[in-house]
Amino acid sequence: MEVKQIAIIGAGVSGLGAIKSCLEEGLEPTCFEKSNDIGGLWRYEETSESGRPGIYKSLTCNTSKEMTAFSDYPFPDHYPNYLHNSKMMEYLRMYARHFGLVKHIQFRTKVCKVRKRPDFSSSGQWDVVVEVDGKQKTYIFDGVMVCSGHYTEKYLPLQDFAGINRFRGRYLHSWEYKHPGSFEGKRVVVIGIGNSGADVAGEISRVAEQVFLSTRRGTWIWNRVWDNGNPLDTALFTRYNRATQRFYPKFLINRWAENKLNARFNHANYGLQAKHRFLSHQSIFGDDLPNRIITGRVLMKTNVKEFTSTSAIFEDGSEETIDVVVFATGYTLSFPFLDDSSEILDGEHTMFKFVFPPQLEKPTLAFIGILQPVGATIPTSELQSRWVVRVFAGLKKLPSQNDMMADINRRKCKMEKEFMKSPRGTHRVQYIDYMDEIASELGVKPKLLSLFLWDTKLAKEIFWGPCTPYQYRLQGPGKWAGARAAILTQRDRILKPLRTRVLKHPETSSSGLFWFGRICIAIFLFVPVLVIMQVMYH
Repeated sequence: MEVKQIAIIGAGVSGLGAIKSCLEEGLEPTCFEKSNDIGGLWRYEETSESGRPGIYKSLTCNTSKEMTAFSDYPFPDHYPNYLHNSKMMEYLRMYARHFGLVKHIQFRTKVCKVRKRPDFSSSGQWDVVVEVDGKQKTYIFDGVMVCSGHYTEKYLPLQDFAGINRFRGRYLHSWEYKHPGSFEGKRVVVIGIGNSGADVAGEISRVAEQVFLSTRRGTWIWNRVWDNGNPLDTALFTRYNRATQRFYPKFLINRWAENKLNARFNHANYGLQAKHRFLSHQSIFGDDLPNRIITGRVLMKTNVKEFTSTSAIFEDGSEETIDVVVFATGYTLSFPFLDDSSEILDGEHTMFKFVFPPQLEKPTLAFIGILQPVGATIPTSELQSRWVVRVFAGLKKLPSQNDMMADINRRKCKMEKEFMKSPRGTHRVQYIDYMDEIASELGVKPKLLSLFLWDTKLAKEIFWGPCTPYQYRLQGPGKWAGARAAILTQRDRILKPLRTRVLKHPETSSSGLFWFGRICIAIFLFVPVLVIMQVMYH
């Protein structure tokens, strides 16, 4: 049987995982990368290039290394828990080298057009037109995986800000921001309080005369360092926590989370009070922002009503002299290479489980990483790719179009009830729920009940420990022999980079107390835990 040829668009984290997934299933991948290197979002360039992600020099990952790793390739144990973009690039290069991925990538190759072949309804094949050195070439592929990301097309809503055209100062999008040097001594307003807005405002405030951070609705602020110094996601994203959350009403979870975050600093007192409840909208990481606010280097402001030639007038009536405006207003999804894109995707980019356009006659086009997980992106996109290549290879079948649309509509109704309406909100997913959902399609979801019977030590770590990607390599397609060891040593890799000061006297181990406490909780919640395990096993 002839080997199926698969086109992969983009050699960022999603593209690398897609290449490897194709190779695992015996497919032949060809990855087209517009730039001259791998890495996508994580590759820092001093000058942002149109059509490519742009990051600032200090950018650090918001998810910890154990939760962020590819599922069969843990980070080196000495790497810090939260990685600077340069460390992420080191890891991606090691991953690509280890699995021999680079030879499948065509660099400096722009994808101009992806269109159905005339016999698509029977063959499912695509014409992919690429451009290299000004010359175009057309390839025929049996499947296409779009891994181009969603941080390339900046959203710059100038029409929403009266007077911006007469403003004499400089304005830019956070996509263009690299480092704070050019803002020294300036009065700067940053518009938007996502992760980038908080980072940029805090960093600029160290050299600027004054920074104003403007927000329409406020936000809830996380800290990367959680209780007892643990990385936030390793402490919160556990199967135990997710299971017990199902027994609590939403208002109680909101109250707990908001009280917890307000205990660090009162959001209302700091001008950050959100108009929404905690679970209704994406929260942000702003480890340093409260410090910048309490020292007066960042002043919180309401939304900008209009600009004059030299100032910004805010909705509360205040006016501030401004030299520079930074729009941290996010990005829009864009797939300019898709021919007849309106026939493939609607305006809301509706897809079955955020991967497959439901109306195609053949399921040979997939979108990888086009979602907003409340958690790490690499594991979710990698699991998507593992599922997709099984579908491409004919080993898994998708439901009928009607069943896919019914699933999509159920998800939409659920999200409309749970989340505040926003462009990012339509693609938001809970990390463990979504990973388990795709894992069930693929047949790699951990069978907890069996594990508790046959491998109690592993089961305890899977249920009470962080829900790391290695869990999805224990069984089924793509099973990895090292998965069990990776799970049982994940706490060691968390602690290794922290313990750089070696003490002469022996330290008291806390592991015994940890498990004693956990077992007491388990006994206290014995009946609901049994119910939970039965549900999760099903």
